[in-house]
Amino acid sequence: MGAAESSSKPVGSVHDFIVKDAKGNDVELSRYKGEVLLIVNVASRCGLTNSNYTELGQVYEKYRDKGFKILAFPCNQFAGQEPSSNEQIVEFACNRFKAEFPIFGKVDVNGNNAAPLYKFLKSERGGLFGERIKWNFTKFLVDKEGHVVNRYAPTCSPFNIENDIKKLLGV
Repeated sequence: MGAAESSSKPVGSVHDFIVKDAKGNDVELSRYKGEVLLIVNVASRCGLTNSNYTELGQVYEKYRDKGFKILAFPCNQFAGQEPSSNEQIVEFACNRFKAEFPIFGKVDVNGNNAAPLYKFLKSERGGLFGERIKWNFTKFLVDKEGHVVNRYAPTCSPFNIENDIKKLLGV
């Protein structure tokens, strides 16, 4: 479970990672070169689930055709709020929230087993609690070159990130 680096060269951007999709297939994040990304650790049974999934879907719909993608990574490290299988998580997000953005395989975001992608994200943009992810729905904004430009708290509404997204998209 988790992401792997695509080679032994030093990591310089998000595009250097290979992650697993919800079906266990490798996905090279280099496929997102030239797109602005919002990378989010998600959970189905969190008090922030309804507002975040709803608003993420609306922001995605608004900017997806302008070069914006949301990459959702389920995580069960916070009060066991994502106990479902990858298949159940995708079904939940797609059926209940009509999520159309990619939902990847479940990962750890903290600790020794944290996905390499999340180790990188945290090293690029620490938060209030240092590099640790505080809770579900922590968001990382990534520019078209794969560089992490900002980190947002779990309680930050995706709507409050829109101006930063538009600036990176040039719209």
